[in-house]
Amino acid sequence: MTATGEDHVTARGGPWWWARRRSAVFDVSLAVVSALECALEGIPFARDAGIPVAAGVVFGLLAGSVLVVRRRWPIAVVLVSIAITPAEMGFLMGVVGLYTLAAAELPRRIIGSLAGMSLVGTLIVTFVKTRQDMSRGDLDIGDWFVPFAAITMSLGFTAPPVLLGLYVGARRRLMESLRERADSLERELQLLAERAEERAEWARNEERTRIAREMHDVVAHRVSLMVVHAAALQAVARKDPEKAVRNAALVGDMGRQALTELREMLGVLRSGGEGRRESAASVPLVAVGVAAAAAASRAADDEGPCLAEIEELVGQSAAAGMVVALSVEGDVRSYAPLVEQTAYRVVQEALTNVHKHAAGAKTYVRLAHRVSEIAMQVENEPPEEAAASARLPSGGNGLVGMKERVSALGGVFVSGPTDAGGFRVSAVIPAS
Repeated sequence: MTATGEDHVTARGGPWWWARRRSAVFDVSLAVVSALECALEGIPFARDAGIPVAAGVVFGLLAGSVLVVRRRWPIAVVLVSIAITPAEMGFLMGVVGLYTLAAAELPRRIIGSLAGMSLVGTLIVTFVKTRQDMSRGDLDIGDWFVPFAAITMSLGFTAPPVLLGLYVGARRRLMESLRERADSLERELQLLAERAEERAEWARNEERTRIAREMHDVVAHRVSLMVVHAAALQAVARKDPEKAVRNAALVGDMGRQALTELREMLGVLRSGGEGRRESAASVPLVAVGVAAAAAASRAADDEGPCLAEIEELVGQSAAAGMVVALSVEGDVRSYAPLVEQTAYRVVQEALTNVHKHAAGAKTYVRLAHRVSEIAMQVENEPPEEAAASARLPSGGNGLVGMKERVSALGGVFVSGPTDAGGFRVSAVIPAS
């Protein structure tokens, strides 16, 4: 960042009214030169006025030293230079005073008035002095020379410093304006950078949550069923060998499906990252989140899970030993892919929770097709005390993930225990 504005002002420091020490030294030097000039010009003035030479020198020194306050009181310096114009002294003070006046932030009418007074004063003094010289015979030129010399001298003495001061003052004000705009822009950029960092952090957290949810939905259900089937296989291995064989086949099928889904997800993640390793650090989680969502949406097949597979999903749970009943109300129709996938995931996660926490409990899955929405409900009765527990671990994120999915589509999600001691999961998703 550049050091502008407040940093620039803070860097300044000088005595009294000067912004810098360099400016103070410069003004004092100008005042010394002007005082010496006026002191020398005070000698002929004292002789012409009939006063002591020492008085003329002192008067010149005092008048010339006024230039030291040109930055603080430029009007006073110009008035003094106008006042001593008849004495034909203060040329340096007049030029520098007019320049400082024009460059200062004063109303234009004041600058114009004082510049006009200086112009008229110089014009009159030059006119009178030139005519006196011609009358004494010092100049042998025509009468036209008197007004020409007066006008030329007055304009040459007044116009250049005033014009230069106006230009420098305008340039200084322009630089100050640009500096203020640069400061404002720098502050805005800092605020934008802070907000962008906050948004990036929020996006990273959202993508982490999204990836965790997709991985949970893709793998957790089938792995949970595998554990349930494995427990059932252990229980019936000796009593019913045929059932044990069927359970073993189901475990194998579900394991292969889980591996296939996981392989699809990892394959998408790898393909999304290959060839872009250098740019991966800039948007890693966004790419991973999109890839995970795409892989999760193709968990069952290329088009992703849909409502038509709810019956198969319920059948898998029934095959694992769950007493589950499916009921469908309303006219069956198709919905947007994301709506069907969300409805499928809600039922899937709810059944997985029953396997985890209420093994052996009777479960009811209800699906209602309404005019502008689709509703689903999974409710289980209290588990039997003698029911064997599958001892499945729970991360506590299943209900949170379901609620996030439904809320993202503008739906309503409710879950909680029932009065009978069971548990109910309900969701309503807009059809459009």
